[in-house]
Amino acid sequence: MSSSGSTAAAQASSGSWSAFLKLTRFSIKSIASFNGDLSSLTAPPFILSSQSLTEFSSYWATHPPIFTAPAAEADPARRAVLVLKWFLSTLKHQYASRSEQFGNEKKPLNPFLGELFLGTWTDEAGETTLISEQVSHHPPATAYCIRNDKTGVQLEGYNAQKATFKSTIIVKQIGHAVLTIPVGPRDKQEHEHYLITLPSLHIEGLIFGAPFVELDGSSYISSSNGYTAKIDYSGKGWLSGKKNSVIATLYPTGKEKEVLYNVTGQWTKEFEIYEGPAKKNSPATLFATYDAVGTAQTELNVAHIDDQYPLESRRAWARVAKAIQVGDMDAVSVEKGKIEQAQRDLRNKERSEERTWERRYFSSVAEDQVLKELGDAAGIPLNGEEDKTGGLWRFDAEKAAKASAEKLSNEQVQEIEKEVLGQ
Repeated sequence: MSSSGSTAAAQASSGSWSAFLKLTRFSIKSIASFNGDLSSLTAPPFILSSQSLTEFSSYWATHPPIFTAPAAEADPARRAVLVLKWFLSTLKHQYASRSEQFGNEKKPLNPFLGELFLGTWTDEAGETTLISEQVSHHPPATAYCIRNDKTGVQLEGYNAQKATFKSTIIVKQIGHAVLTIPVGPRDKQEHEHYLITLPSLHIEGLIFGAPFVELDGSSYISSSNGYTAKIDYSGKGWLSGKKNSVIATLYPTGKEKEVLYNVTGQWTKEFEIYEGPAKKNSPATLFATYDAVGTAQTELNVAHIDDQYPLESRRAWARVAKAIQVGDMDAVSVEKGKIEQAQRDLRNKERSEERTWERRYFSSVAEDQVLKELGDAAGIPLNGEEDKTGGLWRFDAEKAAKASAEKLSNEQVQEIEKEVLGQ
């Protein structure tokens, strides 16, 4: 898009938000008492994104070489700091790429139960695959698994959000991720685990018609090799500070003052990693730098819509997305309503038949060994907050193999689209 086109799009988006706030009399007094999940927020069609939340899982691996780099490091502490570097490198794409591209943060489409988003990255790291599935609708939760075949590095996890309103929208992210890295020679290979918590966030710029995400609070990465990373987030205050600031430390678990590495910078721009505590930072202790703006991302390859499974996100929402893109808000409401009504009808049918929706790639488990070992250090309960996410979700390799082997007839495709999507 040209610069003039980008400016026009940003102005249109800003105007839509301003109109929405005026139309709904979006005063602090009227929204301060709201407390619930994001799916309960009903947004008018003109501030909707054509992208579903199931696609957001892809932001974990926009740089596969950085994602897989820890597998090549023999030293445990350096491996842990490379995991920290990878995690920080994902933040810009997870939380800032949409507002930078479109001029503001629009409301994504709420995924329906069973919605999928599949894709692959291919670059010097080899082939990295993504599986994302909406595993719960009430409460809403998305599970994902990202795996690099060449190194065996795998990330799996799930997340949900709970929003509250005060002077802005405050979002608590619920869930976690587990990064698994094979270490050692192939004949004696072991698996190292990293338990990752999710940062809280809030929406800035809402009143001015240009919403964007700012991270706050702290998150943790706790590893089975005995190291923990603590990441602190902050933004620009009235008198000081920089937008999207981050400070992090890596230390032996339980010994927070024994800092082995520290990070300082902005997760949307640049950050530096130094050996030792921050008071000793100098060119001599600089370990690595990262340029979030200048580092090119690997393009995610997604199958053509005609070749996708009926419940894959871009195929399922194709009519809604097209209507959003051309500004036909009546069509948005009609097509979106078809899917929502079909989902309500299907849930009623399942209740009457005393059955539940079968997840295609993930299963809810009763307990998890990684949470037993690392949950305390990361501040995650043994049940993974399953009461807030519909389950403690883990990737199910047997289900994935079955899904990969399945071949649907045209009649089966049409039946799924009719029953699940109302199409």
